[in-house]
This record gives sequence, structure tokens and C-alpha cells, in this order.
Amino acid sequence: MDTLVVGGGVIGLAAAHALAERGVSVTLVEKGSLGNGSTARSAGGIRSQFSSRVNVELSRISKGVWNTFEEQFGVDIELRQNGYLFLARNEDVAEQFRENVDMQRELGAKSELLTPAEATEHCPGLDPGPFVAATYNPTDGIADPNLAVQGYAEAARELGVDIRTKTAVTDLHREDDRVVAADVQAVNAETSEHLEVDYVVNAAGAWAPTVGAMAGIDLPIVPRRRQIAVVDPTPPVPELVPLTIDLERGSYFRPERDGAALVGGYFDGNDDPDQDPDAYDEGMDVEWAAQAVENASEYTEYFGLDTRIKRGWAGLYAVTPDHHPIVEETVPGLVTVAGFSGHGFQHAPASGQIVADLVVDGDTDLLDISPLSGDRFEHGETVTERSVA
Repeated sequence: MDTLVVGGGVIGLAAAHALAERGVSVTLVEKGSLGNGSTARSAGGIRSQFSSRVNVELSRISKGVWNTFEEQFGVDIELRQNGYLFLARNEDVAEQFRENVDMQRELGAKSELLTPAEATEHCPGLDPGPFVAATYNPTDGIADPNLAVQGYAEAARELGVDIRTKTAVTDLHREDDRVVAADVQAVNAETSEHLEVDYVVNAAGAWAPTVGAMAGIDLPIVPRRRQIAVVDPTPPVPELVPLTIDLERGSYFRPERDGAALVGGYFDGNDDPDQDPDAYDEGMDVEWAAQAVENASEYTEYFGLDTRIKRGWAGLYAVTPDHHPIVEETVPGLVTVAGFSGHGFQHAPASGQIVADLVVDGDTDLLDISPLSGDRFEHGETVTERSVA
């Protein structure tokens, strides 16, 4: 069985690896460098604290891989289980937190509902005054996405995956309703190469709609620009402080090494859905960074007038209307695994396994992926993920 994976980010590589483990002949094409799209610009978060069951299940399965990645792949991804701390400012959000924790614990997550005072035990510099509740999970944390890309890529190559960088898919071909072939072209090649395939896996992230359109598919995925700033906080954020999210204000921060911290979030109201994923500004806006620091200073002691903005970057979320991915065989021969709305890195291991199941078995028993079907938008069967910053 011959399969073409389009996209060399962590999701595409996880899918290629899982397919090769199942004995599938895999070619992966990436028009740039491996992991150089959204993966390289990720904050590296790994968490179970979501508001939908399917996202918690994706986290549960993926954590099983992230927690043993070095043993399985021989690469230390610098996993740090500092936890995630979510903060609620009003009772409606607090009630949603209670429901979320009950559901997460039912699915095996170690989430806890906390009072604001209890939250300060995990984040000593937190001002509990503005908040009415919090949730915390000690097994949540962060890892290095670039190291994960290296681990998956090396393991995939060892299994025989043909990884081609600086090579783009230029067209997909259908016979009747089935995708049966693809044209790919290297950057310096004068002509494209025609590949006959049994399956194409669209793991192109923010570029997934372009790939889908080659097969006549309209994917409801839009690129959204998101930014991260690296700062020198005053005082330094202790390294054991969790990634802390003021959910209603869209603000978050986490400790980085050597006394630095990351600050981020979406709060500026300018969310242009027409970003060209090939032409967006990858740099950080200084005014945005100043606002991000100011927002974090409103509820912690770590950020103030002496905080120095060191550097930053922007990346793209591939966003669906309900902030859940599309994971399915969209038409015969074309598997879509895209639209993770900022959660692609952490859910890559489970998603790769699901892709392999769909290609080899035609279905998956890993978890119920019916909530991730693309036709949910037409049928009004969406459940919006609320735990998004």
C-alpha cells in the first residue's frame, strides 16, 4: 500500500511513522524544512484540561507517547511536567470548570478544582483577588516541538519513509470519487513527478485547505496569526510554576529557562481570517508584546515596568469554527488530519495512530472520532472547545 503524507510538521511525521510501523510504504513531502511551519512556532504545551471529551481523549493517548518518548525514540524532548493552571474570573466560567474537571477525571485525568488561594500554592506570585476558581493538572506540561520533530523524523526514516523536504504537492487526481495519484515537485526541479498512491494524508496545517482544494474539497479551516514573546520578568518566574492561563482575558505565561518567561495570548481583537499562510508576518509586534506583559502584570507579581522584552515570534493556528480538528477519510483515498486550532503538537501522537488505523483498517477503535468528521458543520453537530487561549 502506497501512501503520500503532505506536511512535514509533527502531525505529518507522527502519521508517517505510525503508517510505516503498520507496514505501509510512505512518502512524505514538505515544501519547506521539517517542522518549520506551525510546529516550530508552538509554545510546546501538553495538557488534559479541555472542555470536550474528544480532546481529553486525544490528550490521554498522546501523553502516553510523550511521557515515554525518549525510551521509544531515543530523543529527549525536554518534557517538563510543571502542570497547567486555568483561572476563572466569574461564576459562569467557574461552573464550566467544575463540569470540565468532573469529565476529565472520569476519563482518567488528574485534574483538580481549586480555590484562588489554593492556586497560589502552585503559582506563588499570583494575585488571587480577581478570580473565583481555578483548575490544575500536575501531569500537564511542556516539551520541545523541534526535538519531537527530530525524533519522529529519524524513526520514520529508519522504517523506510521517504522524506522529501523542499518538495510540494502540486495536484491531486481522482478517478470517480477516489484520490488515486498526486503530482509533487521539488523546489529546483523543472517538472513535477507523478505518484500513483492508494492514499493521500493531508497534514498540511494552515495550508490544508489548499491541499484539499486540489481534490475538490472545501475545508472550513482558516489560518490565524498568534504571537509569543520571550521576556526577562521581574522577579523571575520560578521554574516549577505551571503554565498559567487567565482564560477570560486570553492571557497566559510560563517559565522558561535561565530566568526568562514566555507570555502570550490572543486579546487584540484583530483576527483576520484571510491571512495568507505563505506571506504572513513571522515577527513579533512590539506593541502586542507590551500589551501581553501588561496583561500578565494585572494578575501576577512577575511582570512590571522593569520587565524586558527580549524577542518573540508569530505562528499560525489552523482554526476550525468549533476549535476541533477534522480527522477523517474525507473522500475515498484522502485522509484529512488538520485544523487543530493550536493543539496540533500535543495531539500529534494520537492523531498519527488514528491516521494509520484509517488507512490500514478503514476505521479506528482508539477513540470515537465521529465528533471530528468534517460534515459536523453542515449538520450543526459541533461542540465548541472553550479552553482556548
